[in-house]
Amino acid sequence: MSKIAFLFPGQGSQYVGMGRAAYEHHPKAREIFDAADEILGFALTSLCFEGPEQDLTDTINAQPAILATSLAYLALYDSPEPPAFVAGHSLGEYTALVAAGALSFAEAIRLVRERGRLMKEAGKRKPGSMAAIIGMDTAPLEDICRQASGPAELDSVRIANYNSPGQLVISGASAAVERAMQMAQESGARRVIPLAVSIASHSPLMASAIPDLRRAVNAAKIGAASPPLVANTTAQPIASAEEIGDELVAQLGSSVRWTDSIQYMLDHGTSAFVEIGPKNVLSGLMRRISRDAQVVNLEAELGLAQ
Repeated sequence: MSKIAFLFPGQGSQYVGMGRAAYEHHPKAREIFDAADEILGFALTSLCFEGPEQDLTDTINAQPAILATSLAYLALYDSPEPPAFVAGHSLGEYTALVAAGALSFAEAIRLVRERGRLMKEAGKRKPGSMAAIIGMDTAPLEDICRQASGPAELDSVRIANYNSPGQLVISGASAAVERAMQMAQESGARRVIPLAVSIASHSPLMASAIPDLRRAVNAAKIGAASPPLVANTTAQPIASAEEIGDELVAQLGSSVRWTDSIQYMLDHGTSAFVEIGPKNVLSGLMRRISRDAQVVNLEAELGLAQ
């Protein structure tokens, strides 16, 4: 029998109106959104459904909003079989861990709210930038990042997201990112797109957030994951509470190895993937990684897109 995997999106997939149809027509989804409001102590649902977009996009709000919307969708999904693996892109790892029974919804939404706050503060202390590099192989871009980085770690740039073949995201100090963008253009990248962010996610500029995130993760009740989570940092499955805690801390400043994570699942018998969350970013990446795998976008499948 073929295996299926559940995939959960990360920041950037939010949009004003997400989750509204699920809330209005499905009591199970409504319970999740209402619980999110109660746990956080403010109307997260209003931000999801009505915006304003600037507030929803703020990392401190976007992270719990995406998690709540994704889990509201999951509550509506009658899967034909249990997943063999779960995986989430960056923030999406927290959602995946709720799906795998390792985190409660309450623990997860409090953690991602704190994660968003810590990332926002780290971005204020050490502003950086990010850019998407389209149409360039991994090894040449890794070499460019090494060349573009200064002698100090906080003047560095690295590949933050290995999203799919030919779609990579670099992150780091603004000057180093600018140098890498120029070198990538000169080396034949098809497109170089600066991203509208001031937080250099998955780079050394997040280092100041890590001790406080470690304390928050240590204080959370984490159980074993079943099915296992294919981790962003290693593209290998993890299941124990200790492994999960270490992963959640490490991934804040480490690269998201999404292509390798999908490839691991493909190599271990997974042939169908279900993207559970707003938009269809991960479905698009899946088609670039494997043309043979079946991909279902649950938001579209259930008619929940706005």
